[in-house]
Amino acid sequence: MAGKALLKNIAAPKQLAGEISVPGDKSISHRALILSSLAVGRSQLTNLSPGKDCLSTMNCLKALGVKLTGQSGSAPTVHINGVGNGGLTEPDNILNAGNSGTTIRLLSGVLAAQPFLSILTGDRSLRSRPMKRLIEPLSAMGADIHGRDNDSLAPLVIKGKKLHGIDYTLRIPSAQIKSAILLAGLFAVGITVLKQLQVSRDHTEKLLKLMGAELQTDGRNISLTSLKTQLTSLNLHIPGDISSAAYWMVAGAIHPNANIKITNCGVNPTRTGIIDVLMAMGARLKLENQAIAGNEPVAELHVESSRLKGIEIGGELIPRLIDEIPLLAVAACVAEGKTIIRDARELRVKESDRIDSTIKELRRLGARIEELPDGMVIHGGTSLLGNEVQSHGDHRLAMSLAVAGLVARGKTSIQNAGVVEISNPNFWGELSQLTQN
Repeated sequence: MAGKALLKNIAAPKQLAGEISVPGDKSISHRALILSSLAVGRSQLTNLSPGKDCLSTMNCLKALGVKLTGQSGSAPTVHINGVGNGGLTEPDNILNAGNSGTTIRLLSGVLAAQPFLSILTGDRSLRSRPMKRLIEPLSAMGADIHGRDNDSLAPLVIKGKKLHGIDYTLRIPSAQIKSAILLAGLFAVGITVLKQLQVSRDHTEKLLKLMGAELQTDGRNISLTSLKTQLTSLNLHIPGDISSAAYWMVAGAIHPNANIKITNCGVNPTRTGIIDVLMAMGARLKLENQAIAGNEPVAELHVESSRLKGIEIGGELIPRLIDEIPLLAVAACVAEGKTIIRDARELRVKESDRIDSTIKELRRLGARIEELPDGMVIHGGTSLLGNEVQSHGDHRLAMSLAVAGLVARGKTSIQNAGVVEISNPNFWGELSQLTQN
């Protein structure tokens, strides 16, 4: 059986060992595709994320008149003929972002300033995710953008208009909303100033600087001047996705006989909360051969079997590891002592309610977890027991449950496991690579 309906059985291997290269960073891939499309000239993106989310972005860009060509496979290379500031064309049909929140939100920022009508939608999960936090700042810039249910949900209808810059405080640390405002700000009259109460991932800012945009940042505050000249094209090798690498970091740390090396992994400081937390828990984890590639820091990661201890996780650390919290809950189940995760209410509005679904499925494996409104309390030191679990259509939960299955007694069966294709179609291949020793 293929696709999302896939049932995957996991059993604890005798060892986890080997060297792997995870797919290109999904967040950087989305942004590089969109910004290259708005540039002048031909861009080449290598090691693009092969996940379905990035395919959704590519399909939307093609529908907007952008020419993208290249090879498919586990590490795609894509060539993009940028259309420049005013070269996008009105789509013939509704734009479908699939399951990708990044696609619908970032493209909304671009389309708010284009002189035509666009309609953006997605799958059932995406149509249930909050959009008012996107619509409000874009409307403040002069955008004509509306959704259903009092502008709370997609589909979104956008009638492009002339925009103006704003001075806006980002009360929720969302890189998607921040990026949508910056993309709109490229075409707005005047300067767009953003203030962050908590810093979120900064891949958009790094790419804008690399491509010649007038952008200044001091960490929390960002100032962007609308484009006076065209963005320049890119020749970019995208680093490996730290969110994909995180599963093997945790697997290596919690398995009793593990030695794993992950090559060419992005280690942007706005994304390395997972590394900081694992080290604080006592993980034997090292960063080696650190370098800069495409304005992004990269490194090799080396992790070995470790003896973890419970810690408290919250505050400004949360935006730096928001996607990895279900996975950290797995690590906490194995760790000695109690782990408390707070300030993560944003997990309630991801592909699933990740607080509720993570707790529900880990309890099926024998974990002792208490639910908090904005997180969870995990009592570690309990042996996990294999059982049948459900992904809830959430790629990150499916992969987290697979890691739990690597240390559980007996067989763990994951329903709807094919959903991992959203971010890492080769996840099961990487798992097989590490267990065939």
